Amino acid sequence: MLFLVAALLLLGVVLGTVAHAPLSFTLVAAAVIGVWLAVFAAREHHSRRRANTN
Repeated sequence: MLFLVAALLLLGVVLGTVAHAPLSFTLVAAAVIGVWLAVFAAREHHSRRRANTN
């Protein structure tokens, strides 16, 4: 429960910051985070696939 409260508090802080940031900065940051998550997902998928074949 404490984790959920902390996560919601952090989400509120981040969304509050984004609301005051310029739109171009927000879009660039979202793109960077999206690419980072896509690379992470691809690496995880690749490592799990490789581990299953051995």
